[in-house]
Amino acid sequence: MTKSLASRIALVTGASRGIGYATALALAKAGAHIVAVARTQGGLEELDDAIRAEGGSATLVPLNITDLDGLSRLGAALHERHGKLDILVGNAGVAGPSSPLGHIELKAWNDTMATNLTANFQLIRCMEPLLQQSDAGRAVFLTSGTASKASAYRGPYAVSKAALETLVRVWANETATTPLRVNLFNPGPIRTHMRAIVMPGEDPETLDTPAQAAEAILRLCLPSWTETGKFVDYKTGKVMGFHPPA
Repeated sequence: MTKSLASRIALVTGASRGIGYATALALAKAGAHIVAVARTQGGLEELDDAIRAEGGSATLVPLNITDLDGLSRLGAALHERHGKLDILVGNAGVAGPSSPLGHIELKAWNDTMATNLTANFQLIRCMEPLLQQSDAGRAVFLTSGTASKASAYRGPYAVSKAALETLVRVWANETATTPLRVNLFNPGPIRTHMRAIVMPGEDPETLDTPAQAAEAILRLCLPSWTETGKFVDYKTGKVMGFHPPA
């Protein structure tokens, strides 16, 4: 059986657990070679075992995505080895502190922005030339409903995701006339470690699993996906555009 992503190269950040892990595995099952980026070596090795068990292959990259020079080196290495990149999934993120804005230390604010926003900007800078070498480049960045809700006590996370949404939309507009398709994906509440930290009293059994969300992300990575600059909501299945405030 021909796999839909055979011969494709897919880079996934935050791939050692949660949605990133599940997405990397789903892409590998579809035939893509996975470039798995994460801080946790053990989690990456577990992912590699799971991918190999499915007959797939992966390149493991133990890297904190706030290492901007490291991302640049990764782009150069991918160019040398593959000459292209077909899929980019910007999944890595941190929850940041849950406090009133006036109680948040500057370092905690900067750390949240560095991971959720600046690292993704660097990914765009370093990976766009490779994605443009693909006949069907696809980029997906994970966002959150918190960005539009401006949830109280979730300031750094909400602001970083709102800024990420604008960053991704700008990139989508800049590349609209190319084969590259760039979109945002909102998983909503999913049974992840990050969700458990932010909502400790919640019953995880009431939430969908990362594997379920990953199947929806997979759709956005296929050559057959043609939308760009959209907000794809997992819970409702809607593909939405953006409009100015009324």
